[in-house]
Amino acid sequence: AIRKKREEFNIRPCVKQIDTVAAEWPASTNYLYLTYNALQHDLEFTESHIMVIGSGVYRIGSSVEFDWCAVGCLRELRRLGKKTIMVNYNPETVSTDY
Repeated sequence: AIRKKREEFNIRPCVKQIDTVAAEWPASTNYLYLTYNALQHDLEFTESHIMVIGSGVYRIGSSVEFDWCAVGCLRELRRLGKKTIMVNYNPETVSTDY
């Protein structure tokens, strides 16, 4: 219901890049985020991509092995020539670098 209302009112998120060097010099990173507080994207996705959902936060008893599953998935998709997007809300995970 909420997504339908956002679409109805043309409320769409923008893709922004995280500035990892605090604007000290121009830098392009693969760290991206979505925000509704912007008017334009920092980059455009002109090709189709396959989205891989990450494991999220680490927990006692289950952590890196799930993250490495996502990394293995990304590596295999890239080996097959596919473009990928990794979505993970935990910046400490290994998969964030893919």
